[in-house]
Amino acid sequence: MTAIARHLFLKLAGSLLLTSGLVACSKSPVAPPPATPEVSVVVIQPQVVRIVNDLPGRVAPLRVAQVRARVDGVVLKREFTEGADVKVGQKLYWIDPAPYQAEVNSSNAALARAKANATTRALQATRSRELLKKHAISQQDFDDISAAQKQAKADVDAAAAVLDAARIRLSYTDVRSPIDGRIGKSQVTEGAYVRQSDATLLATVQQLDSVYVDVAQSNAEVLRLRQDFENSVMKKVDKDSASVSLKLEDGSAYSELGRLQFSDISVDESTGSVTLRAIFPNTKHLLLPGMFVHAQLEVGVDQQGLLVPQQAVTYNTIGQATALIVNAENVVEQRMLQTNRSVGNQWLVTKGIQAGDRVITEGLQKIKPGVVVKVAPPAGSPAVADK
Repeated sequence: MTAIARHLFLKLAGSLLLTSGLVACSKSPVAPPPATPEVSVVVIQPQVVRIVNDLPGRVAPLRVAQVRARVDGVVLKREFTEGADVKVGQKLYWIDPAPYQAEVNSSNAALARAKANATTRALQATRSRELLKKHAISQQDFDDISAAQKQAKADVDAAAAVLDAARIRLSYTDVRSPIDGRIGKSQVTEGAYVRQSDATLLATVQQLDSVYVDVAQSNAEVLRLRQDFENSVMKKVDKDSASVSLKLEDGSAYSELGRLQFSDISVDESTGSVTLRAIFPNTKHLLLPGMFVHAQLEVGVDQQGLLVPQQAVTYNTIGQATALIVNAENVVEQRMLQTNRSVGNQWLVTKGIQAGDRVITEGLQKIKPGVVVKVAPPAGSPAVADK
């Protein structure tokens, strides 16, 4: 084989090898297209939504009476059991009455003396009147005797007033409850010396058959509550109060309904917050002063409310609420939402969502608007048909 022929043969063989390599490459496996992301959705349906305001508050007694010493003396006896219920007028303490009984006795004697003197002066005035008619005494003498009689009568009145004051002080040694209620710990024991000037605190009685619940709220919210009440949106107990329920600190519901009293409103000038006061029956004494509770005010009912799970709602860079939905072509869309308030773990949406919309609740990290997705079947269901 000549050199030229050998060169042509090698060139042709190389071309064939290159062509066979390209064919072999063209038959290599092709990467499969990416899988369609799967998401979970909730279908939004109108429903009846109770709109409730949840307000934190504290329990306060209906009435509080601090029993204090009104005379000086030694406490001889305590007449109650700490923590027991007491009635108005029930005896609580006995303070040594001896010095005050002595005052009463002395005042009694002074009054008797004044009455005796007044009797004598009255007889003198009667006799002097007859003598004046006979010109046996001068007019001046008669005037002096009449003045002495009036003075004696005034002395009787003054002595009677002193006796009344002494009896009042004596009555203060018998310390009684000013109200019905539950009495707390005794602040003094037998043998303690109490003072009127210091108004020594003996014990505290709190009325608990009904209690107040004081809750704090902003001025704007209070104005809205008043408007809801006046427009008959809130449930009313009577013409001057609205219905309110109570949730205890452990999450359980209190069995009795209360009344929100708008008349008992005070404004904190430093914070601008407003204190609302509700009154609750407490016959079982389950509510105790100082207890933390949640007052729940039903301010209305939305008959066609649209609720969206909070996990499905996110916020953009300007703070606007958004949600992703799956449209009829299974393409993801973003909606701008207007939320009214939270209802449990959901948002009550007033704009941006319609009945029948499929809102994505799971798989949000794998998708973005414009992506085609597959809707996962609901839990416990074999399949769900995509729209």
